[in-house]
Amino acid sequence: MLEVNRLSVSFGTPDGLVRAVRDLSFSVERGRTLGIVGESGSGKSVSVQTIVGLTRGASVQVSGEALFEGSSLLTMTSAQLRSIRGARIGMVFQDPLSSLHPFYRVGWQVVELLREHDKTISKREARGRAIELLGLVGIPEPARRVDDYPHQFSGGMRQRVMIAMAMALNPSLLIADEPTTALDVTVQAQILGVIRRMQKEFGTAIILITHDLGVIAEVADEVIVMYAGSVMEQAERRELFYAHHHPYTVGLLKSVPTFESGRRRLSSIPGQPPSLISLGAGCPFAARCTQRVARCRIERPPLAPIPGSSMHLSACWLDDLPDEAESDRVSPAIVAKEGDRG
Repeated sequence: MLEVNRLSVSFGTPDGLVRAVRDLSFSVERGRTLGIVGESGSGKSVSVQTIVGLTRGASVQVSGEALFEGSSLLTMTSAQLRSIRGARIGMVFQDPLSSLHPFYRVGWQVVELLREHDKTISKREARGRAIELLGLVGIPEPARRVDDYPHQFSGGMRQRVMIAMAMALNPSLLIADEPTTALDVTVQAQILGVIRRMQKEFGTAIILITHDLGVIAEVADEVIVMYAGSVMEQAERRELFYAHHHPYTVGLLKSVPTFESGRRRLSSIPGQPPSLISLGAGCPFAARCTQRVARCRIERPPLAPIPGSSMHLSACWLDDLPDEAESDRVSPAIVAKEGDRG
């Protein structure tokens, strides 16, 4: 469905060149979900926005390859990309209120999307399809609410509208960029349920970007862990949670709060992320890593298979981390979510 090879994205600024994404490679198959997780500023959103042509400008430098159903996205014209966005690649962003136009009714906005990509559909047919879509994503009384404005919906309902718009033309790929960040846990679970149901119905491939490992455990099939614009670890979901390898992944998992932690202080990763303008030659995580060796400071480790697993990749010079207790290996709260999904 989508194959990305050695994607790099840089931005020219008065202070220097910001290397936002470095040598990112991944693939997504039909009906599968790829989760991309990492701290703010790790390059998650920039990478997918570049793939669909949303980071173009004089200061942007892009290299690499992104093939969608065999076509190169990075070499397409703006008109070609507009014909694909919405029709074959749907997108759901973090803040639906900034994505929906406040002056137009939600039904009108869904109708506009449908008629932009399908010139043969009438206004009446498009309105009927809009009502059907709103009902599919769980909005009550869709025939009435189709004429409401975005501000008349709650945050969770607005996100459902965005999912309805993203799935309106049965796209092959859905990109969901932090779709549940501003929502409470109950609404978050409902939104993830809607996304999974739509995927099951249409066989859509999904790229889910988030900083929430609980969300990743619940919906992803494969996971990429990013840090400072680079991939630190890449593996199947169960492999990542039960047999993770990179020290950064270990730090992320240990920082997840659990009921069992009680009044104990949360575990955190010491230090701060490096500047993307002055990245050194070594591993970008070396300054914060408790397992670093001298080589980590001077030579960047490649993303390579770990011993005993050809599909589990890690960018670390250590063949294996020191033994950990099972309680430190993976958060009990995440195990519960991962187990619910099966």
